[in-house]
Amino acid sequence: MSPSARTLRLRGGIDLGGTKIEAIVVDSRHKVLGSARVPTPTSGGPPDVATAMSGVMTEAAVAAGVEVSALVGVGVGSPGEIDAKAGTVTGAGNLPGWTGKFELGEKLEELLGVPVALGNDVEVATNAELKLGAGKPYQSLIGVFWGTGIGGGVILDHKPWLGRGDAGEIGHTVVRQGGRRCTCGRRGCVEAYAGRAAMEIHARKLHEAGRHTALFEIMHERGRDRLTSGIWQRALEANDQLAHKLIDTAVKVLGAGIASAVNLLDVEAVIIGGGLGVRFGEPYVERISAAMRPHLFVDDRPPRVHLAGLGDLGGALGAALIAPTRRPAAKVAVATATTE
Repeated sequence: MSPSARTLRLRGGIDLGGTKIEAIVVDSRHKVLGSARVPTPTSGGPPDVATAMSGVMTEAAVAAGVEVSALVGVGVGSPGEIDAKAGTVTGAGNLPGWTGKFELGEKLEELLGVPVALGNDVEVATNAELKLGAGKPYQSLIGVFWGTGIGGGVILDHKPWLGRGDAGEIGHTVVRQGGRRCTCGRRGCVEAYAGRAAMEIHARKLHEAGRHTALFEIMHERGRDRLTSGIWQRALEANDQLAHKLIDTAVKVLGAGIASAVNLLDVEAVIIGGGLGVRFGEPYVERISAAMRPHLFVDDRPPRVHLAGLGDLGGALGAALIAPTRRPAAKVAVATATTE
């Protein structure tokens, strides 16, 4: 196979998260040839996020030994309401200034010079686990991604279930009537107790009220401006009591919320991923599984609960799976010329 033909089969994938943006380049067998990541901007707005996404995709292509123009296409997994046909993202609340609709697909095509396809970040990550990761043995599963927010993806009969476009929002299952305010504006959601962003807001309030915690000391020592998954882990390892209390509550709430979804859908498996899920690993997957048990209607045959098999790359791999695989003839000619 000639180098130009091989290069034309390469695809990019971008995982847009509340804490980091990760990009990869994969070949036709889903092998990762190059990757890069940067922190998600904390100020500005959608155009600034798009610029950061373009930059990290370019870095990943360099790491793979190609130019971005050589990729057949780039897939993007983004939070928020996705209109794949229009290429827009609306209301990505955990991203800076992203309250309205933004034509992310068009902007990235302009910046990268290649076709771009959009999908919901959790849906594409769940699909990646189904096709390439821990979900391969199952016909039905729920993906739960524990990170900045709590995202969910649903697979039924080996196919994604999207409902009318917003299925899988397990983070906004109400677990406590009139409970803690969620970042979505409602009260008592799973995400209000277990999402990294919501936990940080609550930790700051308690700290300002005089509650001792090392969380923010660790944050400053690490040169961060928010409580990342790594900072939560370090606080737990240092036996920080507030960190333990908040994470313990998160585990209990996740258990109740996931069990409710299982009671409704009776899926074979649950896959736990996301920044916090992957960082905390198997011990916390086991804790979440145990927290589900008291709430399961059929508790003598619970679903299998697994750690995400693709680790931190699941979102980017899922994005690469939806990348366009054909390019207009003129663009293909340009890409061929640049790789010979």
